[in-house]
Amino acid sequence: MDSLVMLLTVFVLAIFVGFEVITKVPPTLHTPLMSGSNAISGITVIGALLLAGQMENPQLARMMALVAVIFATINVVGGFLVTDRMLKMFKKK
Repeated sequence: MDSLVMLLTVFVLAIFVGFEVITKVPPTLHTPLMSGSNAISGITVIGALLLAGQMENPQLARMMALVAVIFATINVVGGFLVTDRMLKMFKKK
């Protein structure tokens, strides 16, 4: 129970720190940071798929892995869509 409280505390603190960092990023750095975020989310998808595929894990771990796959996939797809949209802005008409 104590480890769950600790993990939730770290999670909530990470949300606040992440929000503060992201709001301070100038627009010129947004695209390179998104590329790095997409790479990290791709690694998250692979790790969560590996974790979800292991049958010896408890049900809760498999469900959390499924949620991680869903959120990381949304992040990767959204990042590619935004990047594609930005690249279309630089194409000649």
